[in-house]
Amino acid sequence: MIELLKKLFDAQSVSGGESPVMDVIEAELCGFCDEIKRDALGNLIAYKRGKSQNPRRIMLAAHADEIGFLVTYIEDKGFVRVTPIGGIHWFASCYSPVKFENGVMGVLVPDADAKINEYGAEKFYVDIGCSDRESAEKLVKIGMRAAVAPQLIEVAGGRIAGRPLDDKIGCAVLIEAMKRLKEHSDDIYCAFTVQEEVGCRGARTASYAVMPDISIACDVTGVGDTPGSKHMAVKLGGGAAIKIKDSSVICSPEIVAELTKVAEENGIKYQHEILTGGGTDTSQMQLAGEGSVAGCISVPSRYIHTAVEMCDLADVEACVQLFVSYLSR
Repeated sequence: MIELLKKLFDAQSVSGGESPVMDVIEAELCGFCDEIKRDALGNLIAYKRGKSQNPRRIMLAAHADEIGFLVTYIEDKGFVRVTPIGGIHWFASCYSPVKFENGVMGVLVPDADAKINEYGAEKFYVDIGCSDRESAEKLVKIGMRAAVAPQLIEVAGGRIAGRPLDDKIGCAVLIEAMKRLKEHSDDIYCAFTVQEEVGCRGARTASYAVMPDISIACDVTGVGDTPGSKHMAVKLGGGAAIKIKDSSVICSPEIVAELTKVAEENGIKYQHEILTGGGTDTSQMQLAGEGSVAGCISVPSRYIHTAVEMCDLADVEACVQLFVSYLSR
């Protein structure tokens, strides 16, 4: 899992520029699926044919994009101004190393006179080391994507931290599940979606292409186990989180019940999730065509949308096992 995550992390995939990570995912799944294709928007959909004469269409989804920045302007002194792509926490990103899609490195810093309560795109710039616009323009261009540099560290208790776990950890879960899945009655469509961080756009087109009977997303979810956090039943080490509701979707009760039953029957550690803010690709898959029975299996995560997102590898394994056990029924 660690080596897979490193490959996914190293392939930058700021929303709208996901091709590098899709290449990694396609290489990982080659030989494990009956068909792999990409659509016009850039989603990668891996298909495994079911054994039943009348198979249901089950769609899985994890978003392959990550939050980041877009170059908007280069100042006379070579400083690079950027605008956010997705939900950037400027305080959390402050003084972080930044990597552009062409490999150029810089540091994200606030204007010298910026007060913390003023932090936002208009008060931040990337210093790439250049002293004038001409030299900076040789390295970066208007419209170029960038992101806080990826990192992955192992900490105590079988846990890892870094970025972008959101949602490359979900991609890793589905890759591993597709590799382990051998016998299944239903047709499985596993979508690695684009542009989730800017409105679940990829999931919308992918789900209309698949028209699933059942759909299950895999994404990160917040926890309530850190000092000063909001009350929430989900915790690191508590197992796979079976979503009941978030701000974008009410999951189908039958899928919540069935996932819970599968977890209990197979001795898979689980917990139930109600997320009061945020959403996932589930919301779009649920509404495709005449609608689908929809749910989500989440990876409990701390410090989401920072450079030190954290999860427990035992929870990750529980998510993989729950997907495989459910799909094998």
